[in-house]
Amino acid sequence: MDADVVVIGAGAAGLAAARSLAERSLRVILLEGRDRVGGRVWSRTMTRSVVPAELGAEFIHGPAEETMTLVRKAGTAAIDSTGESWLYRAGKLSRGDDDFKSVPEVFEESRSLAEDESLDHFLRRFSTNGAMRRTAAAARAFAEGFDAADPAIASVRAIADEWKSGVDSTTARPLGGYPPLFRRLRESCAAAGVQTQLSTIVRHISWQPGAVTVEATNGSGRHQTLRARAAIVTLPAGVLRHRGDENEIVFDPVLPATKLDALDKIEMGQVVKIALLFRTAFWERISEGRYRDAAFFRCENQPFGAFWTQYPVRSELIVAWAAGPKAIALHNASQTELIELARDGFASLFDEPAQVQSEFESGFMHDWARDPFSRGAYSYLRVGAGDARIALAAPVDGTLFFAGEATSSDGQGGTVNGALETGERAGREAAAWLRATNAETETQHG
Repeated sequence: MDADVVVIGAGAAGLAAARSLAERSLRVILLEGRDRVGGRVWSRTMTRSVVPAELGAEFIHGPAEETMTLVRKAGTAAIDSTGESWLYRAGKLSRGDDDFKSVPEVFEESRSLAEDESLDHFLRRFSTNGAMRRTAAAARAFAEGFDAADPAIASVRAIADEWKSGVDSTTARPLGGYPPLFRRLRESCAAAGVQTQLSTIVRHISWQPGAVTVEATNGSGRHQTLRARAAIVTLPAGVLRHRGDENEIVFDPVLPATKLDALDKIEMGQVVKIALLFRTAFWERISEGRYRDAAFFRCENQPFGAFWTQYPVRSELIVAWAAGPKAIALHNASQTELIELARDGFASLFDEPAQVQSEFESGFMHDWARDPFSRGAYSYLRVGAGDARIALAAPVDGTLFFAGEATSSDGQGGTVNGALETGERAGREAAAWLRATNAETETQHG
């Protein structure tokens, strides 16, 4: 055997799983198709900005205990990102801090449903209720923007459960972005003896109880075969369910029907996220400093539904965000067109096109939908999904284990903390199975 466990994918879940196993004195090989660790966390450092441009995950949502522990161990801090929220509606900006406060009332109504239904179908019942119409619109905006969900197929029960979990109760950022946290994770893996192989693309996973053979290709095209007693698969749901070309990952034998059914019920949200770098933070000066402490600008009837600053950190960096149907509508635009559209959308908030044009320096993005190692941003549940996340997380014959944000069943799907927790969970599960197998073998030969 080359290792006790092969961990596939070096995002937050894979790194956490590998660390968990290695710290239990198991031999671990960690495989990653990209030339970097981090998965859907990708930070672009810029010389003129005090913070990196986070092209993927950026925030810490809710209590996030695993993330906060990692923050402390990395010697950094979490900065509360709560600031003023502004809403752009009917051609003008006004304070919009209270828009989402009544949304729980809408989702509470869904608990009386006899069967699950789409968010869109559920919200339509409020279309003639004058008092609730705007709250229902806010609930739709929340689901599209926060969950990156398409209301036409998203489970209203799942979104209501997420809201109740409190994962959206607070929002913070790691000081200095996510790089210090992932450096700490990788260093911990290395110190514990994990062998990490980057630019190694897994093509085929053969398995039987107690044995796994992983076929992979490295960056130079060389074929590699690795054998282990178990594997932890931390790939995104969009990658696991991808079929029909050379990028498909083949399981032999195929995964159980319960696992495939779960993958069919877990959808990958679509996001277009643009980092816009300006020469100065000009929005802090215009209109006599009216927007100096702005954290978020939300927009109605614009291609990008939100823009945010780095408040309370003072930075020249603005993020433009389109998610769910808004992101799908931008699917055919080029990166150059998207950056220009984001820049012009931000300019329209202040009716200052000339100033924004003169201040604009550059824009950056990553297309997660077309990235073969992600195939989307993060997961949400389709109508009738039920316990699909639990089914996806379930081990197979004590040999295949699964982790990643899509397997988080406590409302933390789509979050870094959800990924970290599931990686730790899968590591514990695999270690327990291997210990039990060792004990059984010793008994038989005793």
